Amino acid sequence: MVLLIALLLLAAWATVATIIELRRDGYRRTPTDWARVAGRDVGHQAESGHVYR
Repeated sequence: MVLLIALLLLAAWATVATIIELRRDGYRRTPTDWARVAGRDVGHQAESGHVYR
């Protein structure tokens, strides 16, 4: 019974720690900087057909 309680406490602690770290890691939705996206230029358009290099 003691091991079960310890396991439940450890799982609760890990869940709370995971939520805190996910909020703190700085991963947020940011707008796309279209100037840095490759292939937005007319000269870099893909050609039709099958070309193997």
